[in-house]
Amino acid sequence: MAVDAIPTVAERVSEQRLVETACSLVAVPSPTGDEQAMAERMREILGAMDLEVVWQEVEDGRPNVVGTLAGAGGGPTLMFNGHMDTSYSGLEPDVRGIGFRPDPVVRDGRIYGLGISNMKGALACYVEAVRAVQDAGVRLRGDVMIAAVVGEIEKTQWGDDRGKSFRGYAAGSRYLPSHGAIADMCILGEPTEQRIVLGHFGSLWCRLSTRGPFVHTAFSAGRLGENAIVRMQDVLHAVMEWIPEWEERTTYEGLRGVVNVGSVRGGYPWRLSRTPSRCDLFLDVRVPPTMSMQDARRAFRDLARELAGRLPDHGIESEVYVSAPGAEIDEGHELVQAIDASHQVVFGAPPERDRVRWFSDASALTRYGIETVNYGTSSGLPGADGENLDIEGLVRIARVYAQVIARICGVAS
Repeated sequence: MAVDAIPTVAERVSEQRLVETACSLVAVPSPTGDEQAMAERMREILGAMDLEVVWQEVEDGRPNVVGTLAGAGGGPTLMFNGHMDTSYSGLEPDVRGIGFRPDPVVRDGRIYGLGISNMKGALACYVEAVRAVQDAGVRLRGDVMIAAVVGEIEKTQWGDDRGKSFRGYAAGSRYLPSHGAIADMCILGEPTEQRIVLGHFGSLWCRLSTRGPFVHTAFSAGRLGENAIVRMQDVLHAVMEWIPEWEERTTYEGLRGVVNVGSVRGGYPWRLSRTPSRCDLFLDVRVPPTMSMQDARRAFRDLARELAGRLPDHGIESEVYVSAPGAEIDEGHELVQAIDASHQVVFGAPPERDRVRWFSDASALTRYGIETVNYGTSSGLPGADGENLDIEGLVRIARVYAQVIARICGVAS
């Protein structure tokens, strides 16, 4: 590989062009299930770069878009993967501020707008990194692939909550490699605070239910203990005892596991004159990448069986309706080493390491042999103003990505 090409490609990153791209992406609303317009915007950008563009129709109105800069041959294929769907629609009553709207604002060296940190800023960095390689006139040996995917946000269908807007959890990235978009390795530009994430937890979403009689309030006297909601108190108490045990059992590289008591449903607010026949408790159980989902499911089912035996009159039922495994990458992998070297050049110091409890599309990609690392700019976690990112951070990350392309794909002679 021509070592001289490495600083050359980084120098070609344009802040103005990067900001314009990022803002153009934020300006296109793309909540989960409604990514069509955003996909069309990505196709327009990738096509203007003369990349080979493939349109993958995951389902009606929900396409992945893949752009490939073809190499001369003899080098590995590097994928940059980013999801187009945003965590919110911008219409929710609980999210306010300029960073929760699909209307970009550039102010005080930052970009504000829905999706900028998760993860349209990363998509803009991918585009700018490839443009920098092209502008430098560097001919690569391996291919570079930009994959803009649908349906990454952690949400799923359950009960009456159904339809495209509930189909997330790597829906696009599961479809991606099974329909031809195969690479040797991948960078996910999730907001990692410029750290290399060597591993992340997976998720098991579970339900525990209790049953009770469905009777008119007038005839429920003396039967409060049979009420499904009241019975759920016993289950919740047992779950609260189980959670610390699970968190200790699933400690991963010094990072303790976690369980979220995410939802409770029971009864009918519009008809309180009837006792609830069922109450549901929902848990988000995080699973380390070193534990199989089969073992995690067994552990939850063991808990449910133990509760059913302890509380035989409660009508205990259980269900697992999300099983999304975690992922990790070896610290000695060549992609990690390439990021290390490139980050050192741009930031003047090596990147820190991290393990996290959040989920990413690495869960799906690694199952196809695509070794994947999460590495991106600062999170810009939403405060009162909503999502935002530092422009200088975006520029630096784009420079790192451009150098990684040259290091991994190699430069043709």
